[in-house]
Amino acid sequence: MIKIENVSYEYSSYIDESIQLAVKDLSLEVKRGEFLAVLGHNGSGKSTLAKMINGLILPSKGNVFVNGINTRDEERIWDIRSTAGMVFQNPDNQIVATIVEEDVAFGPENLGIPPAEIRKRVDDALEVVEMSEYKRHAPHLLSGGQKQRVAIAGILAMEPDCIIFDEPTAMLDPVGRQEVLDTVKKLNKEKNKTIILITHFMDEAVEADRILVLNEGESVMLGTPNDIFRKVDLLKSMGLDVPQVTELVYELNKEGYDFRDDILSVEELVDIL
Repeated sequence: MIKIENVSYEYSSYIDESIQLAVKDLSLEVKRGEFLAVLGHNGSGKSTLAKMINGLILPSKGNVFVNGINTRDEERIWDIRSTAGMVFQNPDNQIVATIVEEDVAFGPENLGIPPAEIRKRVDDALEVVEMSEYKRHAPHLLSGGQKQRVAIAGILAMEPDCIIFDEPTAMLDPVGRQEVLDTVKKLNKEKNKTIILITHFMDEAVEADRILVLNEGESVMLGTPNDIFRKVDLLKSMGLDVPQVTELVYELNKEGYDFRDDILSVEELVDIL
């Protein structure tokens, strides 16, 4: 679904006009139907990577292919954005209408979809994110988690094969975070959508098939959650956290216990204890 070949992205510093590299010689493939989480501290290149996949910015070097289409192909940019939708951190930045169903219809309308098909897509998208009962509500009266689900419905209505989430739960409370994470998992498992989730929350990354860890624009780790989170010292050296359960096992083993170091869930730890 996504192929990134030796990609770098550079920009000029506002302070001294020096050239800074946000992403450095990154190569990556994301399979159709895969759930990939991307971790990294602020400034590691996560959002830059997301924008390059969606064609919002072009790489300084290398190529990004979305379903076989090069993002440098200006004539196919709308095909790319129809294939790879993007959900941002703040849902208020994506909601444009005063009624929920009108907001969800905005994307398909801009694609020139016939009205009858738009009606079906809007209803289907709101049902997937479990917001059908709010379709005639005003978005500004919804909770943060509900707003974010409306934003996701707006992307779904354009029927993308891949959805990129750029820290979609960063501004939400724990309830809203769980609502959005449940929706993301549902889209991946039930609708077979390819998911790229950029997040700061380790319990969200645990749900992914694979995790990519970026540090100063470079790929430093790529593997399953079990592979990644057992490297507690390396993650901490990059300013990253690990799931609370993994942290507990790490501390217990430092005290002389001999538990497996790839435990990611409370249930696993309870069984072992």
